[in-house]
Amino acid sequence: MTAFTNSSESNLYVYESADALTYNLLKGPAYTPPTGLIRDPSIIKHTDGYYWIVYTTNWTGNTIGFARSKDRVNWSFVANHTLQTPGLARTWAPEWFVDANGSVNVIVSLDTTNNYIFRPHLLTATNASLRNWSVPKPLSGLDDSNYIDTFIVRHGGKYHAITKQETTKYLEYAVADRLAGPYTFVGKDDWAGWGSWREGAALVRLDNGGWRVYFDGYAEKKYYYSDSLDGLKTWTPIRQVPQLTGFARHFTVLKESV
Repeated sequence: MTAFTNSSESNLYVYESADALTYNLLKGPAYTPPTGLIRDPSIIKHTDGYYWIVYTTNWTGNTIGFARSKDRVNWSFVANHTLQTPGLARTWAPEWFVDANGSVNVIVSLDTTNNYIFRPHLLTATNASLRNWSVPKPLSGLDDSNYIDTFIVRHGGKYHAITKQETTKYLEYAVADRLAGPYTFVGKDDWAGWGSWREGAALVRLDNGGWRVYFDGYAEKKYYYSDSLDGLKTWTPIRQVPQLTGFARHFTVLKESV
């Protein structure tokens, strides 16, 4: 698991867990980018054998940052990627999504209004080195309002997105047949009973076949989780993530068999 913290927006903290609940610090700080921030670090294991993170580099601007590591402890800066989008004022909360066909993608929230109105966009790597990327394209069905922090998983042959409605501060739920959309909302407002002022949702598959969602209760300075055992339809009441609540911020979990 990779996170930034309440104490630092410029340092990466790396944790590991055997049960997706009790997280132990592997290293922190583990990485500091050469410039800017490291908010919202998202992690994958790429086919090149490296762990990669993508992250928010600054409060304003048109870049996302990349770093990689062989052991999750020693990290090296790779590059800041500039998004070629006219009028781009803010580039926030990039999240990895690796599709079933092996394509590597980043879902990123873009503000082209300079008025804190965000829309999720899709970037696709155009080479295996993850140095070149497609032009950002809006995710159809999620691009007509103010959505940020979009996290996507594939389940049951469909693409499932948990995304924050930035105006109401609720985490909402949409489904599509294709990664690019169109997405149809099946859960609006407080559909899951998680409450408002939530952000940074991250989903991981549990060993029992269910799903766990983590999210940042940033207004309360608490970190929560909730489980679903029926294919993302209904969810358990929220509970705080032990040890991490009040410290970790907007993290992403990578499940591995070791």
